Amino acid sequence: MTNILVTGGAGYIGSHACKALKAAGYTPVTYDNLSTGWADAVKFGPFEQGELTDRARLDQVFAAYNPAAVMHFAALSQVGESMRVPELYWHNNVAGSLTLMEAAVHARCLDFVFSSTCATYGDQDNVVLDEDSAQHPINAYGASKRAIEDMLRDFEIAHNLRHVIFRYFNVAGADPEAEVGEFHQPETHLVPLMLDAVQGKRDALTIFGTDYDTPDGTCIRDYVHVCDLVDAHVLGLRWLEEGKGSRVFNLGTGTGFSVRDVIGHAGAVTNAEVPVIEGPRRPGDCTKLVSGSTRAEAELGWRAQRSTMDRMIADAWRWHGTGHYEK
Repeated sequence: MTNILVTGGAGYIGSHACKALKAAGYTPVTYDNLSTGWADAVKFGPFEQGELTDRARLDQVFAAYNPAAVMHFAALSQVGESMRVPELYWHNNVAGSLTLMEAAVHARCLDFVFSSTCATYGDQDNVVLDEDSAQHPINAYGASKRAIEDMLRDFEIAHNLRHVIFRYFNVAGADPEAEVGEFHQPETHLVPLMLDAVQGKRDALTIFGTDYDTPDGTCIRDYVHVCDLVDAHVLGLRWLEEGKGSRVFNLGTGTGFSVRDVIGHAGAVTNAEVPVIEGPRRPGDCTKLVSGSTRAEAELGWRAQRSTMDRMIADAWRWHGTGHYEK
């Protein structure tokens, strides 16, 4: 079987990607420092623990497995934290990705699938973002991802490191077989926070900002089911295997849901009221981010077939009831 190095493979999206890769006939090799990932989530291939910034360790792993490609998910991703301590994001995300690219080039592993974000576009309201939209990130998280995209372009020119970049924003849902799911410590993502509140594991869900220029005053986001998302990454890997050129793809549904919309769907799916309290805005949060995926549909043949809000919440709710990972 062909080995694929999956950085961040012990995390939420990375673990689902590893399952999708195994189902597609690959062997996913997880490389993760477990700072935000979970050893219990590594179920579909070998696990190698290490830091992105540790070049010697990366060289060792590349030599041991001779991967055909890199699928790069490992990153810090909390917008609020990135505004308070941007140095963490520039060091971990940017310097770490630079070290990873250097190691990949050294190993002649020249196919690279990168998990980017629609946060690179910044605050562009009432626009369905496409791949040609201007990138003006308003937080250090989005800025760090844009910098990595720039590095990939430079590395292709200099070293023939071909790449597929996926930009997406909010990911939700879980593996329908409940083998892996979404669990962070601390938890910052809307759907698991909401389900914790329903289960009484926290007193209430905090809505950060109720005075945005939206119909109900809360932020609007485009949500994609995690299984749809990782299917796109496998298609991106095959795109590179077929010798096609480097490409950027947005992944979204083109439909936005406000925070209050999501809460309403959660109440319907769980048949329980979501307790909420209202709080102030968080620095760096955009008003509305909706990402079209016309290019991914036309060129990759990708479809967001599971990405209804009810399906995403129902799958997350099923996994939520099975227990959480443990260190």
